[in-house]
Amino acid sequence: MIDLSEILFYLVAALILFGAAGVVLSRNIVYAAVGLLLTMLGTAGLFILVFAEFLALVQVLIYGGAVVVLILFAIMLTRIDDFRNLTDNGQQLVAGLVSIIVVVTLIASILTTSIEQTLLSGVGIQELGIVLFSDWAIPFEIASLVLLIALIGSVVLVKRGEGGD
Repeated sequence: MIDLSEILFYLVAALILFGAAGVVLSRNIVYAAVGLLLTMLGTAGLFILVFAEFLALVQVLIYGGAVVVLILFAIMLTRIDDFRNLTDNGQQLVAGLVSIIVVVTLIASILTTSIEQTLLSGVGIQELGIVLFSDWAIPFEIASLVLLIALIGSVVLVKRGEGGD
């Protein structure tokens, strides 16, 4: 008998697959970004199903929000003339064959592997926050500095490309 968690898993998995197909099959980059957002939200749903609330929150905030917004800003800052010279490459047949091999391998592994079901319990966000900002405070700040430097570097590159200093 199928319980509620399995139904939710299949719904979230369908959302992930739908979003991923939108990313791969879309000819419009904005629609591909929306498909990426759906995929990231579905992944956050998977994290919630395995009681990883913090990872779900990070998935939505960083990947679902920041990365998709970054992609849209990159599209807005890119000149359209750069895209006019792009054409399709001849690797579609190879990519299709590799994709079919991967799907067959995944289906075979799913059908031949037995899954043990156990009860899961999650770690609270409060305990995770205490460990993150006490034991891991310095690496957390270093990561924020690296992201800040990358942001400044991208602004400098865009300004240099426009002919201004």
